[in-house]
Amino acid sequence: MLEKLKRRLPDAGADQEALLTDLLEDAGKWICAYTCREQVPEALEGAQVALAAVLYNRMGMEGETGRDEGGVNRTAQLMPEDVACQLRPWRRIRTVQA
Repeated sequence: MLEKLKRRLPDAGADQEALLTDLLEDAGKWICAYTCREQVPEALEGAQVALAAVLYNRMGMEGETGRDEGGVNRTAQLMPEDVACQLRPWRRIRTVQA
């Protein structure tokens, strides 16, 4: 997966391998939390790479939901809709016992 992420992020330098690995791990944890699973299903590895790329590209925007600079408006979603669409069918229902 690391090699796939590197191909998606050509601007990421060779010295950023540890960062990219961390982002893949964070994306995996996010997917597990969203789907209520213990580990990322193999079928969702592409979504994990895509989410890690989003996390990389959003670095420096922590805490922001939008920015307007020189007529250019950028907004950030918590999770991009295309990734969420891939994850929704994999969600498990969580039950709570009283």
